[in-house]
Amino acid sequence: MKNITALVCIIALTTGPAWADVVEFGDDSSEWANDGECDDARFLGAGMAPAPLLFEDVETDATDCSTAFYDDTINLRGVSLSGQIDFGDDSSEWANDGECDDMRFVGEAMTSTPLNFEDIMADASDCWMGFEVEALFLR
Repeated sequence: MKNITALVCIIALTTGPAWADVVEFGDDSSEWANDGECDDARFLGAGMAPAPLLFEDVETDATDCSTAFYDDTINLRGVSLSGQIDFGDDSSEWANDGECDDMRFVGEAMTSTPLNFEDIMADASDCWMGFEVEALFLR
């Protein structure tokens, strides 16, 4: 019976979007905050505002994005519901330079240069390496 209880506990802890509790939604300082649509380009799905999305709206539409996220109408780009990260490919101009340029991440291994949407999921090797050594974390 102990083994079954332990197995049930492990399954409960490892299934579902528990990783979602670490997503940084930011605040509601965007001009478009609280309009019922997520304007943060780190996400995608039916709950998103129509394009074009602006860099200044990243982490500034917290209520809309968190509501849509927990309602399962948006998800972080390149992250499955089980929390598996798709790092993408190395198609960025800045790929393989030793710094992560993907705005989905934050940490010591991030570039200090301005970020852009084109580098989301386009700097896989640099971001994966930073993530593996715990110098990067999902925002």
